[in-house]
Amino acid sequence: MGGKMKVTGWVALGALAGALTTMQLTAIARSPTAALPLEELQQLAAVFGMVKSDYVEAVDEKKLITDAIGGMVAGLDPHSVYFDKKSFKEFREGTSGRFVGVGIEIGMEDGVVKVVSPIEGSPAFRAGLKSGDLITKIDDTFVKGLSMDQAVKRMRGEPNTKVMLQVFRKSESRSFPVTIVREEIRMQSVRAKIVEPGYAWLRVSQFQDRTVEDFATKVNDLYKQDPKIKGLVLDLRNDPGGLLEASVAISAAFLPKDVTVVSTNGQIAESKAVFKASSEFYARRGNDPISKLPAALKSVPLVVLVNEGSASASEIVAGALQDHKRGSIMGSQTFGKGSVQTVRQLSPDTALKITTARYYTPSGRSIQATGIVPDVWLDETAEGNVFSALRTREADLEKHISSGQGAEVKDAAREKAREEALKKLEDASKSADKDKGPKPLPEFGSAEDFPLQQALNQLKGRPVVVSKTQVERKAEAETDLKAN
Repeated sequence: MGGKMKVTGWVALGALAGALTTMQLTAIARSPTAALPLEELQQLAAVFGMVKSDYVEAVDEKKLITDAIGGMVAGLDPHSVYFDKKSFKEFREGTSGRFVGVGIEIGMEDGVVKVVSPIEGSPAFRAGLKSGDLITKIDDTFVKGLSMDQAVKRMRGEPNTKVMLQVFRKSESRSFPVTIVREEIRMQSVRAKIVEPGYAWLRVSQFQDRTVEDFATKVNDLYKQDPKIKGLVLDLRNDPGGLLEASVAISAAFLPKDVTVVSTNGQIAESKAVFKASSEFYARRGNDPISKLPAALKSVPLVVLVNEGSASASEIVAGALQDHKRGSIMGSQTFGKGSVQTVRQLSPDTALKITTARYYTPSGRSIQATGIVPDVWLDETAEGNVFSALRTREADLEKHISSGQGAEVKDAAREKAREEALKKLEDASKSADKDKGPKPLPEFGSAEDFPLQQALNQLKGRPVVVSKTQVERKAEAETDLKAN
């Protein structure tokens, strides 16, 4: 195939912790004329022939080739991946925010699925599922022992098919079955409310296809409810990323026109780019919902909440707002996903996602394997942190690439905190009194949300309960490393 086949032009952040990904979807490799290592290719062909002829049983030739491709790409870094038909479909669903299922946002509690929130208008919403409901059985399979991904896959399926959920409702101390017909769901990536007169909470849980439109709608609704908002909390905790254009648009909503939001740099020319707070970098087909937002949004006192689960696109927003001194970043050091992946289509159903660049905040910081350091450190609860130490960050992943601005050092304090948190959870599980163990974190945006309350204190000029245990995960200068 000689020419490039442009399939789509949207830019996205991928699945694993929100990997920054440009969707180029070309039909051929960038440099088809580049010199190839013939001796190694001959070895590959020889191994292929030996496996095909000598293996204990017949093997599928196509599977051998796809496994070879997958292994080659997986050896690069945690975010480069070969998409087969199934995984490519899941990837596109994740960035579009559309899937077929029952329509609930979930978490895990005591080994079973907990309904965090039914998506408004979804089959689960219409069936009467409520926040806090526990799903103990999906069709004939008990949830206990399943991972969250396994539970999600069992609840998803084809449109107009049925799934039976066994639900336990704590508030009523009863268990009951619910049969739900699956349909296409559009995830709600933006939630908002006036938490008290003059102060609003705006949560972006992922940067998806309709996030910018939903964000604009929610902001306009907030200002209709209270035209004199005195402070706003932008909540990006556990936001794994999403569409790059959406992160640029959300940043532009708070920043002066045309300032830099993020830049990228890599080996190939197309990876060198600067994205600014201007509609040409995010608007689709001339549609710019950000231009219709209240002018007050540019100057309203702002706090941005982040944690270890804030990755990639959410780090772009936090980094841009921090560098331009537009509000206070509060919480924990973020995930540190600062590399760019380009997705190139290999066939109608398969694609390659490969790391092509790093991205940088407006001041030129690479946050790869380091993350955004908050201006104010906050614990998850008034009692401190347990779960934050257990969360995986970019620096914890095998074969992660460096920041390019100095190699990170082993974080001994984080390792110690992880060991202490694990021991605390193990001791609690062995204890006869289960109530002594750490409680599940309250829902974001609730009255029990400790970081949110501290963010409101910051906006009001009141004392903030700052973390006494969290410390910055620093990078050691490359020159220092070479000298040792």
